Amino acid sequence: MKITRIRIFKTPLPYVGGTYAWGAGNAIDIAQASVVVIDTDAGLQGCGEFTPCGENYMVAHSEGVEALARLVAPNLLGEDPRQVGRIERLMDHLVQGHGYAKAPFDAACWDLLGQASGQPVWMLLGGKLTDGAPMYRVAPQKDDLAETVAEMERYRAQGYRQFQIKVGADWVTDIDRIKTAVPLLRPGEKAMADANQGWRVDNAIRVARATRDLDFILEQPCRTYEECQQVRRVAEQPMKLDECVTGIAAAQRIVADRGAEICCLKISNLGGLSKARRVRDFLIDNRIAVVAEDTWGGEITSTVLAHFAASTPEEYLQNTTDLMNYNTRSTGIGGARADHGKLYAPDLPGLGVVPDFDSLGAPVAEYRT
Repeated sequence: MKITRIRIFKTPLPYVGGTYAWGAGNAIDIAQASVVVIDTDAGLQGCGEFTPCGENYMVAHSEGVEALARLVAPNLLGEDPRQVGRIERLMDHLVQGHGYAKAPFDAACWDLLGQASGQPVWMLLGGKLTDGAPMYRVAPQKDDLAETVAEMERYRAQGYRQFQIKVGADWVTDIDRIKTAVPLLRPGEKAMADANQGWRVDNAIRVARATRDLDFILEQPCRTYEECQQVRRVAEQPMKLDECVTGIAAAQRIVADRGAEICCLKISNLGGLSKARRVRDFLIDNRIAVVAEDTWGGEITSTVLAHFAASTPEEYLQNTTDLMNYNTRSTGIGGARADHGKLYAPDLPGLGVVPDFDSLGAPVAEYRT
């Protein structure tokens, strides 16, 4: 099997809630999705997607996939996409870093490998170890705390049992937000207070001390790993790291330091499914729980997450999320299914999702043999 054509598509994904506010003054109304579609001489077609949560989130820009394609696509033409390890090494040889832009190419190759072998991607990743991954739902920052509470109640009615409370803008208000929302949790429910790197160390310590009697997970309070560890030395809450989990070297440091109880694995941030799998397995081998997540996305990204989550041991999978339900527009047809607070991966060969070409429109770039 050989790659004969690579196309790049772009489409806007408006947030279903109007404005998505998070961290220290960050907000988006529309995310820009980039979709990679790879065709082969065997008549099979694979797809992948990258969507940043805002143009500058984690130094990941929506133009990155197009820029990377100009450098790597001509070299991928004629290659066998089933050799996912070879494709990964080839891209890394051609371009150092920029894993977020490589991630959709990597996913498309896993998709093709699955289709060619007649197996779903979760099977290729080791098998189904979680049948229905528990999901969390985000409660974005609201000016009125009653709106946050009402939003949590709506999600609870839909079956969600884990809630990510967005904080990080103003530490004083954040204390009130946490003190209002966390006591409302019911038995079996969990909450994460996610600052998205938004607090200074001193203010993060103030928040941790002011809420020490509440049972929640403190997520990425400060920008750097070192700053988060300063907070960790004081905080009594379990620590979840997110943006600073950037690859296997970061994971090795976290394990050596016992620097977190939970690590959020954003597949694009880690450089794609191939690299994310290795980071996940290393963390789990060292008894650290993980989250199967990505920066943003539609149906294609959500389906990759579903396969990743399904192949993660249930006892070490904190949660995942249904990103496709955060948008009013689609990137794919079929794929992952959300049902009463759980995310299910398709059992079809490959990813089990196909590009929604009506939504994607014309390609912004195309490469052929």
